[in-house]
Amino acid sequence: DVQIVSTDENQVLLALQEWYQTDMYNLYESDPQGVYYTMVLENVRSTKQPEENVLIDVLEVRGIKGVFLANQKVDGKVMTLITYNKGRDWEPLAPPTTDMNGKPVNCKQPDCHLHLHLRWADNPYVSGTVHTKDSAPGLIMGAGNLGSQLVEYKEEMYITSDCGKTWRQVFEEEHHILYLDHGGVIVAIKDTSIPLKILKFSVDEGRTWSVHNFTSTSVFVDGLLSEPGDETLVMTVFGHISYRSDWELVKVDFRQSFPRQCTEEDYVSWRLTNLQGDACIMGQERTFRKRKASSLCVKGKSYISALTTKPCECSEKDFTCDYGFERASSLRAEGSHCYPDFWHNPDAPPDSCLLGHTYQSSTGRCHHRSADMEARFSPEAQAPTLTQHVPLCSYRKVVSNLCEGGTNKEQSAKQHSCPLLPPRGLQLGIKGQMLTVAPGDDITFVVHQEQGDASSTRYQVDLWDGVRAIYENLTVTDEPIQHRYEKPGVYRVSVQAENSAGLEKAVLYIQVTTPLQEVHLEVVPIAGRNQEVNLTAVVLPVDANLTVFYWWIGDDLQPKLTLENSLLTRFPEEGEVSVTVQASNGRSSVQDSKTIHIYDNFQVIPLRFSQNLDRFNPNIPEWRRDVGQVVTKTLAKRQILTHCLQITGVPQDSLVTMVKPGLPTTARLYVLPPEGVPAKRNVFVDKHVSALKQALRENNVSFIVRGGLRVLVTLADPDAGSHTVAVSPVMWALAALLLVTFLSTGVFLLYKFKRKLPGRNVYAQMHNEKEQEMTSPVSHGDDTQNIIQGEEFIDDDLDSQTLGNGRGITTF
Repeated sequence: DVQIVSTDENQVLLALQEWYQTDMYNLYESDPQGVYYTMVLENVRSTKQPEENVLIDVLEVRGIKGVFLANQKVDGKVMTLITYNKGRDWEPLAPPTTDMNGKPVNCKQPDCHLHLHLRWADNPYVSGTVHTKDSAPGLIMGAGNLGSQLVEYKEEMYITSDCGKTWRQVFEEEHHILYLDHGGVIVAIKDTSIPLKILKFSVDEGRTWSVHNFTSTSVFVDGLLSEPGDETLVMTVFGHISYRSDWELVKVDFRQSFPRQCTEEDYVSWRLTNLQGDACIMGQERTFRKRKASSLCVKGKSYISALTTKPCECSEKDFTCDYGFERASSLRAEGSHCYPDFWHNPDAPPDSCLLGHTYQSSTGRCHHRSADMEARFSPEAQAPTLTQHVPLCSYRKVVSNLCEGGTNKEQSAKQHSCPLLPPRGLQLGIKGQMLTVAPGDDITFVVHQEQGDASSTRYQVDLWDGVRAIYENLTVTDEPIQHRYEKPGVYRVSVQAENSAGLEKAVLYIQVTTPLQEVHLEVVPIAGRNQEVNLTAVVLPVDANLTVFYWWIGDDLQPKLTLENSLLTRFPEEGEVSVTVQASNGRSSVQDSKTIHIYDNFQVIPLRFSQNLDRFNPNIPEWRRDVGQVVTKTLAKRQILTHCLQITGVPQDSLVTMVKPGLPTTARLYVLPPEGVPAKRNVFVDKHVSALKQALRENNVSFIVRGGLRVLVTLADPDAGSHTVAVSPVMWALAALLLVTFLSTGVFLLYKFKRKLPGRNVYAQMHNEKEQEMTSPVSHGDDTQNIIQGEEFIDDDLDSQTLGNGRGITTF
């Protein structure tokens, strides 16, 4: 994360959160162009506010440029530091010598310091924990505590009138602060949740305080406002008497407290110094004036706080480490020298170094020049050459420092000619960052090169669909590469940058895919326990590519991911299981859900249809579902009829017909046990399977599609038996008992036993013979396609007819 702290005086001060930090940031300051940054303070504390706002514990002291306060967190302890030279040097705050009652405090450096809370107020109409103002230089008032570290629940109020050199305690609790008349009047109201009717004010920079009853009725204070202008002595307190009442605004006018306007005799000068007493700050001595504590007068609109400024001779403290250099604390014994960072090569040419130009490198100390290119004349050639500055000097003067003469640590620069650099850091991207597009979408490719002379580099671009191009100065002119792919697929776009010094290549994969319209989950509605089940997703359009499938089975929130449109699974428990598949291709996502019923005992009867149905088969899930429902209702009606002939009918709820994908059109008829009835050797199922088979063998089951065409439903293999899922535990026990008791004749008995159960197969045999469902496209003639309209193939009234068999069966 990056937070901008200040942009004053042609320099950026920002807080940057590194990859290894959670609640801390590092402070960086820029060169005058805001391009190159150097670290000035590590591990500055941050606080997260509501709505994910982040507050950095850094405060720019208004009124005096170059002064900042920051809270640094080291080993879990938070300490307040102050700098007078834009972060070159940081020091802890000196504690006051006495408390607010004049008694000595037990706080001695270096083990004890003053620490301040540096947070902004949530309410914009009250001050934060630290208050400064441009028209009151040197006056800082804030909440904090004395000790070895900052304590969150301690918010005693402290004030300084000399920009942080000396401090005094004024209150034991936090107060909201307002400066009037250029800081000539300081107003304080306690920060509390109870109603108030008094405020405190000081006219001598917080040395003494007076109490004023601003209202006869206590109010909950919501904020403080002053009238426009730094010279004003009029303020407004606004709040409410109760939480249900409207706002109450109370105007407080201090003008009557000051009988006259201030004159020159009412002021005294003070000189700005740092904590060591050094008056040369940012290269100059600055003197300010303030009103005498004994003078009771108004500063007024014409008041100017700054008195004199005088430049200082430059010394070591006016210089800081340049970009790529730092002062190592472990090497302080060798002096305050700047050393290259481990990643920085001082002699390396800059990334933007162009052939024919020169650059400067550091010899330990080097001359800091303007960032603009300078035209220089060579005495020998009498021709201009260009010198390009990059901040590679080990030292540079602090930005906005105004020192003159004296020590000059910016010297001894070496001049080098820019070599021809090979292209490095070549990057290929897309405007908008979308790497998955639809056919026909306009694409703008962007080429970026971090290093190398782009003016002498050729760029070969291959868009992978037969289009190739060569560009000159591509990264210099920002010429866009625009293209449009018409066909779905994966395109390997490449760009190769090459000059006489070397080459670099970048590759980008573009996925061109049609947005998904639908997905249909093809799955058997009935499955046996622990039986392998094939889940198949049919995606429309059928030519969609690069599709990823997410499968949710049952209540499991973690999906299974596949690149294929099918998944094999098993269900260990009886009952209903919900299966959901979601298909996604980067441009769109669609999903479908089905419910599978898991049984221990049921039978499956393979069905087939007369060939005239194939030409109406569009091979879509909706059509297969409707045909299955028609067959199920037709068979249920047939059984009701046979009930009149003393044959027990099968309820429609116990029949499920599933039409299989592909051609020729086939189906499976599932015969299920009734709900709530224990299944013993499939008695219920066995009793009615024979009746169903008999009707199918005799061609007694048919239905009519639209147009009057009759479709016959028969057994897929009239001579084969039905598939039985699961074997009764009683049968296994009986088989085991017979095997032990009649070991000598076991083979014969088993052979006879199996002959008594024709058409029955154990689950293992059924498992080996089962066929997997696969979807396949169906081809139709043009005349057939004109007839197909999805669900309209089935007659609305579901006309069905049982053909006569010579036994007087009534037709439905």
